[in-house]
Amino acid sequence: MYGVHPYWMRSTFVPVWSITFSQALDLIKEAVQGERNDELFYDELIKLAPNSEQAAIIASIREDERGHNHMFRGMYRELTGQEITGISNELHKPVESYVAGLQQALLGELSAVEKYRKIGFGLPVGIYRDTVFGIILDEMKHASKYNYLITLNLTNGLVKK
Repeated sequence: MYGVHPYWMRSTFVPVWSITFSQALDLIKEAVQGERNDELFYDELIKLAPNSEQAAIIASIREDERGHNHMFRGMYRELTGQEITGISNELHKPVESYVAGLQQALLGELSAVEKYRKIGFGLPVGIYRDTVFGIILDEMKHASKYNYLITLNLTNGLVKK
């Protein structure tokens, strides 16, 4: 059909996000190692929530993140034969306010999308890349939920404009 080849036959095209398999593995380790700080952060945010409905939304996001962490650990183990060990050097920074925490969480979700996209491009086509794509979709869903919570709290007058 007009000299067009399927995408898998185009060997000269390289996406700007292309990274090596080794770099993808390093990014998986990085994604997993911040687990403890993320959990402390979400726990703190849940305690600051103004009602149980908002707390439940954040708790559901935290549970998804725990699942992502488990999947990344499993992928790393299957791809390398090793467990991810060590902890993040990142210091836990307390949440200043509920809305500031929501904003920080939103930016964190969007940052995760960027990192996970790189990971996906560094993995072989198949179940691992598909799994990362599913995780990216969850992160986008989380960003939408945080946008909703931010909007809800700004329009309810909980924050002075």
